[in-house]
Amino acid sequence: MDTTEPAISSPIGLVDLASERVGGIVLLANDEFFAEKENLLKPGRGIFIPDKYTDHGKWMDGWETRRRRTPGHDWCVVQLGLRGVIRHVDIDTNHFRGNHPPFASLDAACLTNRVPADFAEIEELFRTPILSQSPLNPGSQNLFDISNDQTWSHLRLNIFPDGGVARLRVYGSVVPDWSKIKTGELVDLAAIENGGVPLACSDMFFSSMNNLIMPGRSENMGDGWETKRRRGPGYDWIILKLGSPGAIRRIEVDTNHFKGNYPDRCSIEGCAAPGAPTDALTGGEISWSEILPKTKLQADKRHFFEGELSSVDHCSHVRLNIYPDGGVSRLRVWGTLI
Repeated sequence: MDTTEPAISSPIGLVDLASERVGGIVLLANDEFFAEKENLLKPGRGIFIPDKYTDHGKWMDGWETRRRRTPGHDWCVVQLGLRGVIRHVDIDTNHFRGNHPPFASLDAACLTNRVPADFAEIEELFRTPILSQSPLNPGSQNLFDISNDQTWSHLRLNIFPDGGVARLRVYGSVVPDWSKIKTGELVDLAAIENGGVPLACSDMFFSSMNNLIMPGRSENMGDGWETKRRRGPGYDWIILKLGSPGAIRRIEVDTNHFKGNYPDRCSIEGCAAPGAPTDALTGGEISWSEILPKTKLQADKRHFFEGELSSVDHCSHVRLNIYPDGGVSRLRVWGTLI
């Protein structure tokens, strides 16, 4: 088996809005003869198995259409898992070399109703191009900047004229609908679906800091944030920007699946610095206030803190410190909007 090289990591401060992990779905495709459209949003960059075939031909880990013999082009419609402003896209043709599309484009829409199944109506919905027809390289991550500040919920990926794409990544900023939140209602301000985003950490040798605020509990030890074993003085930390400034009232630190490698203790700090650059947050220019003092943790357990928390009525960022190192699967920061 020919396993793929690692993907270029997502830009710091942005989220893959289309990932199936956050609810992204490929709704429709005009053709998926060789390989299913659902593969586009799966994790990783895909794999290649030289001798694997199906009744239709070579098995490919991506979305692949048949060879077009008539005018036109192929397309598929993606419902983003999280609505947001799109800043970058990656149209990855990994392992598609003699069968990649020479060009691709993207159209966007912000929809409140279901996408119709009638192909004739699709053209009416996707009238805003956010990426003009652009050349693609074979077997490569094709990265494009998007200059559009609107909020989008759906995309149409167009390939010209046909071929295969391994993965589609749509990096942007989540735009939550805060109008649905009642006054005084507790909401997880750090959650990815509410616009929370990790900005920096001391180390993420074993698993990404982005896992810390994903939906649900972790599936395994790799689905959390884990640092290497610390052999010198100090401790590890991670800084997260909250989806909205708020008053913090309750916190959960979950060490699910971390048994011989959970942190011995943790503490949490907060600051009110909306719009502060990451360098200022990590470089000592920002004043942090203690929210949770150093507290003992246990293995493979959900830890809930409420009465232990100091009153912080205006917080835009939090910093989780772990002593001295280890893994945390999820961090939840419940508070009220201000």
